[in-house]
Amino acid sequence: MMEWIAEPQAWIALATLTTLEVVLGIDNIIFISILVSRLPDQQRHKARIMGLSLAMGMRIALLLSLAWVMRLTTPLFSLLGEEISGRDIILIGGGLFLLAKSTLEIHNSLEGAEEHSQGLQVASFGAILAQIAILDIVFSLDSVITAIGMVSQIPVMVIAIVIAVLIMMVASKSIGEFVDAHPTVKMLALSFLVLIGVTLIAEGFDLHIPKGYIYFSMAFSVTVEMLNLRLRKKARAPVKLHKPL
Repeated sequence: MMEWIAEPQAWIALATLTTLEVVLGIDNIIFISILVSRLPDQQRHKARIMGLSLAMGMRIALLLSLAWVMRLTTPLFSLLGEEISGRDIILIGGGLFLLAKSTLEIHNSLEGAEEHSQGLQVASFGAILAQIAILDIVFSLDSVITAIGMVSQIPVMVIAIVIAVLIMMVASKSIGEFVDAHPTVKMLALSFLVLIGVTLIAEGFDLHIPKGYIYFSMAFSVTVEMLNLRLRKKARAPVKLHKPL
């Protein structure tokens, strides 16, 4: 089982897959950060760690049940001329859930601070974790299928997932606080989740959208927003007046 340690190709695959898992996990971090923002401050970091731990557990569990994952691609029925498999049902359901949740969060953000504060009182720790778990299944499925297509050794896949999730755990707090502190960044993140939801639904109906286009558009939008934040910060900086000589 450990023969892969002596194979250079396995180490290259481990580094590549770990990087890919981190990239694929960015949307997960954003979703978790937005969800936990509805919890009291003292519970947010705990919810982030538990949410990412759920994601890691889901991915490893799916890896250890490769036969079941592969059967998910078997067509179950036809809809609108397209064959629908178990994987497609999960992707479509997850995409619809993500669209509904993102739209609700955008509505709450635009309705004002009073309604948002009421939402904070309603949200419970258990309910937030349940919502995280639902989307973890969708994000994990996509990640695991990608891993299976890249690497043949299960230990390499498991190690890559563990390393990637540990990296995301370290980064999740700072990302979450940054999103909470900047309303425009939060709105941009919610827009990304809408985009991801539409992509999941399209994938469920076998309409393949190249991931490169999606990641490029997201990276471009983030770059523009970072420039806007820097300009706003510069505009708010106090102007130093020189005393007359």
